[in-house]
Amino acid sequence: MIILGIDPGLRTTGFGLIEKQGNKLRYIASGTIKTVSEGELPGRLKVILHGIAEIVRTYQPDCAAVEKVFVNVNPQSTLLLGQARGAAITALVGADLSVAEYTALQVKQAVTGHGKAAKEQVQEMVARLLVLPGLPGTDAADALGVAICHANSVDALALIGALAPSLSGLRMKRGRLV
Repeated sequence: MIILGIDPGLRTTGFGLIEKQGNKLRYIASGTIKTVSEGELPGRLKVILHGIAEIVRTYQPDCAAVEKVFVNVNPQSTLLLGQARGAAITALVGADLSVAEYTALQVKQAVTGHGKAAKEQVQEMVARLLVLPGLPGTDAADALGVAICHANSVDALALIGALAPSLSGLRMKRGRLV
């Protein structure tokens, strides 16, 4: 299974592709989509949309995972980041990919073992987990971290999905099955 991880950003969107075979992960590619020179918001969103569409065409991933937006101190920044994230998700669903979403805390826990890891720790662990010859850039490392988080979660999600139909008749009352 080839997983595309996305770390959305209005100026720089990170991407990372890994292959999951059983419980082994293999690095495929990573990088960034830069929009700084594109000026106004619509042009930047177009660059993100087309950039991710091109990555999907080139690498043919089986699924994708995107980092969720956190609430920022500056509401305007949060709204802009949400629009960049929306452009990324639109490109992914436009290519008929399933899209999972993970918080930065979930990604850091999956990659480093704790949710308050610094960016440098994420870079170092991504390089170790994927046996890279050097450290990826911070945005690419974050995107690879999102892909690793999904790779670690996908088996559990499939199991829950398989069990869901058999659990449909169960009811909960005060946190207990009845």
